[in-house]
Amino acid sequence: MSSSVYDKTDKGRDEIATRQFRLPARMRTLLVLADGRRPLEALLSNVAGLGLGQPHVDELLAGGFISLVPGTAPAPLQAAAEPTPVSARARAVARQATRAAAPAPAPAPAPAPALLAVEAAVELAAPVPATDTVEQVRLLYAFYNRSIKAALGLKGVMMQLKVEKAIGIEGLRALRTPFLEAVIKAKGGAVAVSLRDELDQLLGGAPADDEVVIPAAKAAGSAFDFFNMANGAVEY
Repeated sequence: MSSSVYDKTDKGRDEIATRQFRLPARMRTLLVLADGRRPLEALLSNVAGLGLGQPHVDELLAGGFISLVPGTAPAPLQAAAEPTPVSARARAVARQATRAAAPAPAPAPAPAPALLAVEAAVELAAPVPATDTVEQVRLLYAFYNRSIKAALGLKGVMMQLKVEKAIGIEGLRALRTPFLEAVIKAKGGAVAVSLRDELDQLLGGAPADDEVVIPAAKAAGSAFDFFNMANGAVEY
């Protein structure tokens, strides 16, 4: 039976990108680390030093910032059956009272157009030029989140935290060099070139003085193989 695994919801991704719900810094760190891959035990171990624990995970869950990844937790216990009324009339009265007391279900909120644009851009790996600053920040955040998971895995925790703390486009632009250098070290030059080109498109162009030196690829198929692997492992 697998352990519980939590992932960000659209609301959680929106909070990371825009800070509109004003979560405390510690809770935002916990939200960043809920990536849909870490078991609950590992997640709690990573945040124990910040004084965070299961109640804080429950708080993010109740607030709609994270959700349980299907199939990663024990099935809930069946609720005990209610005692059967002694007569057909009593059963009918009980059903009518239950229907009258039950609140009308709230309509499901429509997905935010900006978030749909982020997901479409990431899934196709062909981002469209941002039309405004907020949308550009969303696309940059989505790119970093996807690429850090695929290229760096669990070793990318510190880079994820830097993305979470970055302020605006310039803050995300400043992460270009350390991110690409980490990718070169982990996956090599061919993967770094592909990610660099996608990142530069989102940033609006490459820097005039590029500090990143990308070594020659060792094998022509390495980038292709990496993205085949990544497509089955990442979300957004």
